Amino acid sequence: MFVIAVYDVEAKRCAKMLKLFRQYMVWVQNSVFEGELTESQYKTLQQRASKVMDPLTDSVVFYQLGHEKYVRREALGLEKEEHSRFI
Repeated sequence: MFVIAVYDVEAKRCAKMLKLFRQYMVWVQNSVFEGELTESQYKTLQQRASKVMDPLTDSVVFYQLGHEKYVRREALGLEKEEHSRFI
């Protein structure tokens, strides 16, 4: 499935969350990631993100889009990183 993830966490947890999401997805912008995940990878990422975040102050939102070929993506301005995935 193609997933877009957005998180809003306290500054002291940003580096940990960034490192975690980069293991599974492509970084698009500050706190925004996208990528093709298996169901297992998706569940694992959710579980790991839950352990990093504080549910009283932080949030993580996942958008499941089925498959990347059904997503129309448009970007304006400078893209922060080339769309490739390194694990």
